[in-house]
Amino acid sequence: MNRLKNYLQHRLNPAHMYCRLLDIGVGRAKALKMCAVYERLIYRGFLWTV
Repeated sequence: MNRLKNYLQHRLNPAHMYCRLLDIGVGRAKALKMCAVYERLIYRGFLWTV
């Protein structure tokens, strides 16, 4: 279970998401804003449940 948790924390990390958004062609400002919203609304809640 610990391996799964570590994997998900890495893949769902906002910094990782930011890099992947840049890779698919999203602009820096838009990717940064999307990741900030994602972190506040989803990622922080995810960390409490896992």
